[in-house]
Amino acid sequence: MKTWLKVLAVLLLAYAVIASFLFPLAPGGLAVDIDKISPGENNFTLTGYNTHFTNDSLQVFVASGETYFCCTILEVLDANKVQVSVALPDTLPSNDIGFYANTPVDGTVYVQKPISSKDFTFIEGVKPMSACQVTVSNDEHRNFGYPFQIIIFETIRNLMWHVPMWFTMFVLMGISFAQSIRVLSKSGREDALDASISFKTIDMYDLKAATAANTGLLFCILGLVTGSIWARFTWGAWWTNDPQLNGAMVVFLMYMAYFILRNSVNDEEKRARLAAIFNIFAFILMVVLLMVMPRFAEGLHPGKSGNPAFSSYDLDSSLRMVFYPAVLGYILLGWWLYSIHLRIKKLEWRDEK
Repeated sequence: MKTWLKVLAVLLLAYAVIASFLFPLAPGGLAVDIDKISPGENNFTLTGYNTHFTNDSLQVFVASGETYFCCTILEVLDANKVQVSVALPDTLPSNDIGFYANTPVDGTVYVQKPISSKDFTFIEGVKPMSACQVTVSNDEHRNFGYPFQIIIFETIRNLMWHVPMWFTMFVLMGISFAQSIRVLSKSGREDALDASISFKTIDMYDLKAATAANTGLLFCILGLVTGSIWARFTWGAWWTNDPQLNGAMVVFLMYMAYFILRNSVNDEEKRARLAAIFNIFAFILMVVLLMVMPRFAEGLHPGKSGNPAFSSYDLDSSLRMVFYPAVLGYILLGWWLYSIHLRIKKLEWRDEK
Protein backbone atom coordinates (compact mmCIF):
# COMPACT_ATOMS: atom_id res chain seq x y z
CA MET A 1 0.00 0.00 0.00
CA LYS A 2 1.39 3.36 -1.02
CA THR A 3 2.59 5.73 1.69
CA TRP A 4 0.26 8.56 0.70
CA LEU A 5 -2.73 6.23 1.06
CA LYS A 6 -1.59 5.34 4.57
CA VAL A 7 -1.27 9.01 5.46
CA LEU A 8 -4.72 9.68 3.97
CA ALA A 9 -6.23 6.83 6.00
CA VAL A 10 -4.73 8.18 9.24
CA LEU A 11 -5.94 11.72 8.52
CA LEU A 12 -9.47 10.62 7.60
CA LEU A 13 -9.78 8.40 10.67
CA ALA A 14 -8.40 11.12 12.95
CA TYR A 15 -10.93 13.56 11.48
CA ALA A 16 -13.78 11.08 11.99
CA VAL A 17 -12.76 10.24 15.56
CA ILE A 18 -12.45 13.91 16.55
CA ALA A 19 -15.80 14.69 14.92
CA SER A 20 -17.52 11.74 16.60
CA PHE A 21 -16.57 13.03 20.05
CA LEU A 22 -16.41 16.80 19.76
CA PHE A 23 -19.16 17.94 17.38
CA PRO A 24 -22.40 18.69 19.25
CA LEU A 25 -25.82 17.19 18.90
CA ALA A 26 -28.26 19.50 17.13
CA PRO A 27 -30.84 21.30 19.28
CA GLY A 28 -34.16 19.58 19.70
CA GLY A 29 -37.31 19.42 21.78
CA LEU A 30 -37.02 17.02 24.68
CA ALA A 31 -40.22 17.12 26.75
CA VAL A 32 -43.27 19.04 27.98
CA ASP A 33 -44.64 18.47 31.48
CA ILE A 34 -48.28 18.34 30.46
CA ASP A 35 -50.39 15.31 29.59
CA LYS A 36 -53.74 17.00 28.87
CA ILE A 37 -54.73 20.35 27.40
CA SER A 38 -58.16 21.96 27.74
CA PRO A 39 -59.96 25.14 26.62
CA GLY A 40 -58.67 28.25 28.39
CA GLU A 41 -55.30 28.81 30.03
CA ASN A 42 -52.75 25.98 29.96
CA ASN A 43 -49.41 26.31 31.74
CA PHE A 44 -46.52 24.01 31.03
CA THR A 45 -42.73 23.79 30.96
CA LEU A 46 -41.00 23.01 27.67
CA THR A 47 -37.57 21.39 27.86
CA GLY A 48 -35.11 21.40 25.00
CA TYR A 49 -31.76 19.77 24.35
CA ASN A 50 -28.71 21.85 23.35
CA THR A 51 -31.08 24.77 22.80
CA HIS A 52 -30.47 28.48 23.37
CA PHE A 53 -33.59 29.79 25.10
CA THR A 54 -33.33 33.44 26.14
CA ASN A 55 -35.80 36.20 26.88
CA ASP A 56 -34.96 37.77 23.53
CA SER A 57 -36.45 36.40 20.30
CA LEU A 58 -37.82 33.20 21.88
CA GLN A 59 -41.16 32.12 20.49
CA VAL A 60 -43.11 29.12 21.85
CA PHE A 61 -46.33 27.98 20.22
CA VAL A 62 -48.82 25.14 20.23
CA ALA A 63 -50.00 23.71 16.92
CA SER A 64 -53.37 22.13 16.14
CA GLY A 65 -52.95 20.71 12.67
CA GLU A 66 -51.62 23.66 10.66
CA THR A 67 -53.01 26.30 13.04
CA TYR A 68 -50.67 27.84 15.62
CA PHE A 69 -51.34 29.42 19.02
CA CYS A 70 -48.63 31.66 20.40
CA CYS A 71 -47.64 31.13 24.02
CA THR A 72 -46.87 33.74 26.64
CA ILE A 73 -43.37 33.37 28.07
CA LEU A 74 -43.66 33.18 31.86
CA GLU A 75 -40.04 32.51 32.72
CA VAL A 76 -36.90 31.29 30.98
CA LEU A 77 -35.37 28.95 33.55
CA ASP A 78 -32.21 28.22 31.59
CA ALA A 79 -31.03 27.75 28.01
CA ASN A 80 -32.92 24.45 27.78
CA LYS A 81 -36.08 25.11 29.80
CA VAL A 82 -38.88 27.68 29.65
CA GLN A 83 -42.21 28.06 31.45
CA VAL A 84 -45.08 29.26 29.23
CA SER A 85 -48.82 29.74 29.12
CA VAL A 86 -51.19 29.33 26.18
CA ALA A 87 -54.87 30.25 25.85
CA LEU A 88 -56.87 27.84 23.70
CA PRO A 89 -60.44 28.26 22.38
CA ASP A 90 -63.21 25.67 22.62
CA THR A 91 -62.89 24.74 18.94
CA LEU A 92 -59.75 23.39 17.27
CA PRO A 93 -59.20 22.30 13.67
CA SER A 94 -57.41 19.06 14.61
CA ASN A 95 -56.63 16.83 17.61
CA ASP A 96 -53.06 16.54 16.30
CA ILE A 97 -51.34 18.70 18.92
CA GLY A 98 -47.68 19.73 18.76
CA PHE A 99 -45.37 21.89 20.88
CA TYR A 100 -42.74 24.10 19.24
CA ALA A 101 -40.05 26.57 20.22
CA ASN A 102 -38.27 28.90 17.85
CA THR A 103 -35.04 30.90 18.29
CA PRO A 104 -32.74 32.55 15.72
CA VAL A 105 -29.92 30.21 16.77
CA ASP A 106 -31.79 26.89 16.90
CA GLY A 107 -34.50 27.41 14.31
CA THR A 108 -37.68 25.54 15.23
CA VAL A 109 -37.56 22.54 17.57
CA TYR A 110 -40.47 20.19 18.13
CA VAL A 111 -41.47 18.08 21.13
CA GLN A 112 -42.94 14.70 20.25
CA LYS A 113 -45.50 13.67 22.87
CA PRO A 114 -49.07 12.32 22.75
CA ILE A 115 -51.45 14.80 24.40
CA SER A 116 -55.03 14.24 25.56
CA SER A 117 -57.48 16.84 24.17
CA LYS A 118 -60.95 15.37 24.78
CA ASP A 119 -62.68 18.57 25.93
CA PHE A 120 -62.47 20.33 22.56
CA THR A 121 -64.77 20.47 19.58
CA PHE A 122 -62.84 19.60 16.44
CA ILE A 123 -63.96 21.15 13.16
CA GLU A 124 -61.58 20.45 10.31
CA GLY A 125 -60.59 23.47 8.24
CA VAL A 126 -61.89 26.07 10.72
CA LYS A 127 -59.21 28.49 11.91
CA PRO A 128 -59.91 29.80 15.44
CA MET A 129 -59.95 33.56 15.96
CA SER A 130 -57.21 33.36 18.59
CA ALA A 131 -54.70 31.74 16.22
CA CYS A 132 -51.49 33.67 15.59
CA GLN A 133 -48.90 33.96 12.83
CA VAL A 134 -45.57 32.26 13.46
CA THR A 135 -42.43 31.53 11.53
CA VAL A 136 -41.56 27.85 11.32
CA SER A 137 -38.02 27.04 10.23
CA ASN A 138 -37.31 23.75 8.49
CA ASP A 139 -33.69 23.97 9.60
CA GLU A 140 -33.26 22.16 12.90
CA HIS A 141 -29.91 23.86 13.48
CA ARG A 142 -27.79 26.48 11.81
CA ASN A 143 -24.33 25.10 12.52
CA PHE A 144 -22.85 21.64 12.08
CA GLY A 145 -24.13 19.06 14.52
CA TYR A 146 -25.42 15.53 14.77
CA PRO A 147 -29.16 15.28 13.99
CA PHE A 148 -31.32 15.24 17.10
CA GLN A 149 -33.32 12.02 17.37
CA ILE A 150 -35.49 11.47 20.41
CA ILE A 151 -34.69 7.73 20.65
CA ILE A 152 -30.96 7.57 20.09
CA PHE A 153 -29.73 10.99 21.35
CA GLU A 154 -25.94 11.06 21.78
CA THR A 155 -25.51 7.45 20.66
CA ILE A 156 -25.83 8.67 17.07
CA ARG A 157 -22.08 9.32 17.33
CA ASN A 158 -21.63 5.56 16.94
CA LEU A 159 -22.71 6.05 13.32
CA MET A 160 -19.10 7.06 12.57
CA TRP A 161 -17.82 3.77 13.95
CA HIS A 162 -20.44 1.08 13.45
CA VAL A 163 -21.58 1.65 9.86
CA PRO A 164 -18.13 2.21 8.25
CA MET A 165 -16.97 -1.09 9.74
CA TRP A 166 -19.68 -2.92 7.78
CA PHE A 167 -18.77 -1.02 4.61
CA THR A 168 -15.16 -2.12 5.11
CA MET A 169 -16.21 -5.72 5.71
CA PHE A 170 -18.18 -5.73 2.45
CA VAL A 171 -15.17 -4.39 0.52
CA LEU A 172 -12.80 -6.99 1.99
CA MET A 173 -15.24 -9.84 1.50
CA GLY A 174 -15.71 -8.59 -2.07
CA ILE A 175 -11.94 -8.87 -2.60
CA SER A 176 -12.03 -12.38 -1.18
CA PHE A 177 -14.97 -13.23 -3.45
CA ALA A 178 -13.09 -11.98 -6.55
CA GLN A 179 -9.96 -13.94 -5.63
CA SER A 180 -12.02 -17.10 -5.12
CA ILE A 181 -13.42 -16.73 -8.64
CA ARG A 182 -9.85 -16.46 -9.91
CA VAL A 183 -8.97 -19.65 -8.01
CA LEU A 184 -11.63 -21.58 -9.95
CA SER A 185 -10.55 -20.06 -13.25
CA LYS A 186 -6.87 -21.01 -12.98
CA SER A 187 -4.97 -24.26 -13.37
CA GLY A 188 -2.24 -25.46 -11.08
CA ARG A 189 0.65 -24.10 -13.20
CA GLU A 190 3.76 -22.70 -11.54
CA ASP A 191 4.38 -18.91 -11.51
CA ALA A 192 7.23 -16.95 -10.01
CA LEU A 193 6.15 -14.57 -7.24
CA ASP A 194 9.53 -12.90 -6.86
CA ALA A 195 13.21 -13.78 -7.10
CA SER A 196 13.16 -15.88 -3.92
CA ILE A 197 9.89 -17.79 -4.10
CA SER A 198 7.63 -19.42 -6.67
CA PHE A 199 4.42 -21.39 -6.26
CA LYS A 200 1.19 -22.14 -8.05
CA THR A 201 -0.94 -19.26 -9.25
CA ILE A 202 -3.98 -20.95 -7.75
CA ASP A 203 -2.26 -20.90 -4.35
CA MET A 204 -1.55 -17.18 -4.67
CA TYR A 205 -5.20 -16.40 -5.34
CA ASP A 206 -6.28 -18.71 -2.54
CA LEU A 207 -3.90 -16.96 -0.15
CA LYS A 208 -5.34 -13.57 -1.10
CA ALA A 209 -8.91 -14.84 -0.71
CA ALA A 210 -8.24 -16.27 2.74
CA THR A 211 -6.32 -13.19 3.91
CA ALA A 212 -9.04 -10.78 2.74
CA ALA A 213 -11.75 -12.90 4.41
CA ASN A 214 -9.71 -13.05 7.61
CA THR A 215 -9.33 -9.27 7.72
CA GLY A 216 -12.98 -8.79 6.78
CA LEU A 217 -14.02 -11.09 9.62
CA LEU A 218 -12.23 -8.75 12.03
CA PHE A 219 -14.41 -5.84 10.90
CA CYS A 220 -17.47 -8.10 11.07
CA ILE A 221 -16.71 -8.77 14.74
CA LEU A 222 -16.16 -5.06 15.40
CA GLY A 223 -19.45 -4.29 13.66
CA LEU A 224 -21.29 -6.84 15.81
CA VAL A 225 -19.76 -5.46 19.01
CA THR A 226 -20.47 -1.79 18.24
CA GLY A 227 -23.96 -2.70 17.03
CA SER A 228 -24.71 -4.64 20.20
CA ILE A 229 -23.57 -1.74 22.38
CA TRP A 230 -25.70 0.66 20.32
CA ALA A 231 -28.73 -1.63 20.65
CA ARG A 232 -28.29 -1.76 24.42
CA PHE A 233 -28.52 2.02 24.75
CA THR A 234 -31.29 2.60 22.19
CA TRP A 235 -33.45 -0.53 22.26
CA GLY A 236 -32.74 -1.60 25.85
CA ALA A 237 -31.20 -4.98 24.98
CA TRP A 238 -27.83 -6.24 23.79
CA TRP A 239 -29.54 -8.26 21.06
CA THR A 240 -33.04 -8.16 19.59
CA ASN A 241 -34.92 -10.37 17.15
CA ASP A 242 -34.11 -8.06 14.25
CA PRO A 243 -33.53 -9.50 10.75
CA GLN A 244 -30.46 -7.32 10.21
CA LEU A 245 -28.84 -8.43 13.47
CA ASN A 246 -29.67 -12.09 12.96
CA GLY A 247 -28.38 -11.93 9.39
CA ALA A 248 -25.11 -10.40 10.59
CA MET A 249 -24.62 -13.24 13.06
CA VAL A 250 -25.28 -15.82 10.33
CA VAL A 251 -22.66 -14.09 8.15
CA PHE A 252 -20.14 -14.30 11.00
CA LEU A 253 -20.84 -18.02 11.45
CA MET A 254 -20.58 -18.67 7.69
CA TYR A 255 -17.11 -17.19 7.48
CA MET A 256 -16.05 -19.04 10.62
CA ALA A 257 -17.18 -22.19 8.80
CA TYR A 258 -15.09 -21.08 5.80
CA PHE A 259 -11.91 -21.17 7.90
CA ILE A 260 -12.92 -24.45 9.55
CA LEU A 261 -13.28 -25.94 6.06
CA ARG A 262 -9.84 -24.67 5.07
CA ASN A 263 -8.23 -26.27 8.10
CA SER A 264 -9.96 -29.61 7.50
CA VAL A 265 -8.43 -30.31 4.04
CA ASN A 266 -4.72 -31.15 3.69
CA ASP A 267 -4.34 -31.17 -0.11
CA GLU A 268 -3.50 -27.58 -1.08
CA GLU A 269 -5.16 -27.45 -4.48
CA LYS A 270 -8.27 -29.33 -3.33
CA ARG A 271 -8.50 -27.04 -0.28
CA ALA A 272 -8.21 -23.96 -2.48
CA ARG A 273 -11.01 -25.03 -4.82
CA LEU A 274 -13.38 -26.24 -2.09
CA ALA A 275 -12.80 -23.05 -0.07
CA ALA A 276 -13.35 -20.94 -3.20
CA ILE A 277 -16.72 -22.57 -3.92
CA PHE A 278 -17.82 -22.10 -0.31
CA ASN A 279 -16.58 -18.49 -0.28
CA ILE A 280 -18.50 -17.58 -3.43
CA PHE A 281 -21.76 -18.88 -2.01
CA ALA A 282 -21.02 -17.26 1.37
CA PHE A 283 -20.56 -13.83 -0.23
CA ILE A 284 -23.78 -14.12 -2.26
CA LEU A 285 -25.67 -15.24 0.82
CA MET A 286 -24.16 -12.35 2.80
CA VAL A 287 -25.55 -9.85 0.29
CA VAL A 288 -28.97 -11.50 0.48
CA LEU A 289 -28.99 -11.63 4.29
CA LEU A 290 -27.76 -8.09 4.91
CA MET A 291 -28.94 -6.11 1.88
CA VAL A 292 -32.04 -7.82 0.48
CA MET A 293 -34.06 -9.85 2.99
CA PRO A 294 -34.14 -7.29 5.86
CA ARG A 295 -35.88 -4.77 3.59
CA PHE A 296 -38.88 -7.07 3.31
CA ALA A 297 -39.20 -7.83 7.03
CA GLU A 298 -40.27 -5.92 10.11
CA GLY A 299 -37.34 -4.70 12.18
CA LEU A 300 -35.96 -1.97 14.39
CA HIS A 301 -32.85 -1.44 12.32
CA PRO A 302 -32.85 1.74 10.14
CA GLY A 303 -33.67 1.12 6.50
CA LYS A 304 -35.93 -1.84 7.12
CA SER A 305 -39.66 -2.15 6.34
CA GLY A 306 -40.08 1.52 5.52
CA ASN A 307 -37.81 2.72 8.34
CA PRO A 308 -35.59 5.31 6.62
CA ALA A 309 -31.81 5.22 6.70
CA PHE A 310 -29.13 7.55 5.34
CA SER A 311 -31.67 10.35 5.01
CA SER A 312 -32.67 13.45 6.94
CA TYR A 313 -33.83 11.05 9.68
CA ASP A 314 -30.32 10.11 10.73
CA LEU A 315 -27.82 11.56 8.25
CA ASP A 316 -28.35 15.17 7.21
CA SER A 317 -26.18 17.10 4.74
CA SER A 318 -23.75 18.42 7.33
CA LEU A 319 -23.19 14.99 8.87
CA ARG A 320 -22.28 13.55 5.47
CA MET A 321 -19.17 15.75 5.67
CA VAL A 322 -17.92 13.39 8.38
CA PHE A 323 -19.64 10.10 7.54
CA TYR A 324 -18.25 9.65 4.03
CA PRO A 325 -14.65 10.47 5.02
CA ALA A 326 -15.07 8.00 7.90
CA VAL A 327 -16.20 5.28 5.47
CA LEU A 328 -13.25 5.96 3.17
CA GLY A 329 -10.85 6.05 6.11
CA TYR A 330 -12.00 2.68 7.45
CA ILE A 331 -11.86 1.10 3.98
CA LEU A 332 -8.27 2.31 3.56
CA LEU A 333 -7.48 0.99 7.04
CA GLY A 334 -8.96 -2.36 6.08
CA TRP A 335 -6.90 -2.45 2.89
CA TRP A 336 -3.79 -1.52 4.90
CA LEU A 337 -4.36 -4.35 7.39
CA TYR A 338 -5.05 -6.74 4.51
CA SER A 339 -1.77 -5.75 2.84
CA ILE A 340 0.21 -6.28 6.03
CA HIS A 341 -1.47 -9.61 6.69
CA LEU A 342 -0.83 -10.76 3.13
CA ARG A 343 2.83 -9.79 3.37
CA ILE A 344 3.18 -11.82 6.57
CA LYS A 345 1.50 -14.84 4.94
CA LYS A 346 3.89 -14.62 1.97
CA LEU A 347 6.89 -14.60 4.30
CA GLU A 348 5.51 -17.59 6.19
CA TRP A 349 5.03 -19.39 2.87
CA ARG A 350 8.62 -18.66 1.88
CA ASP A 351 9.93 -19.95 5.20
CA GLU A 352 7.91 -23.17 4.81
CA LYS A 353 9.28 -23.71 1.30
